[in-house]
Amino acid sequence: MLSQFKNFIKNNGSDSFVIIVIILVALISFGIGRLTSPKTEPIQIKNLEKASIEDIEIKDQGKVYPPATEQSDVGRVVGSKNSDKYHLPDCPGAKQISEQNKVWFDSIEAAEKAGYKPAANCPGLKKEP
Repeated sequence: MLSQFKNFIKNNGSDSFVIIVIILVALISFGIGRLTSPKTEPIQIKNLEKASIEDIEIKDQGKVYPPATEQSDVGRVVGSKNSDKYHLPDCPGAKQISEQNKVWFDSIEAAEKAGYKPAANCPGLKKEP
């Protein structure tokens, strides 16, 4: 086996040399690429059980973004100026109402008092018999 390998190298010496050089260049290039790649630190979450929603801040490259202070949609319903139906904020019909035509109510009772009726395509508004 060893003699066959020696004969192969002797007969195809220049071709073998070229193949070995190509393999070495590829390995060296890969190693240099790995060495020069930027080091990234893993994301660490500390004291998660102590954090509350108000305490969470998103940090991005030295900038601090406070948590959003939007009003909650819990218990609220939305209607349209052009319709007499009201929807829950996450219903498909509510998403089709343009922002300038939206009328917000703090409760279902307030919407019904204003003359609005529940939308048939909103599953959360179906009344129990």
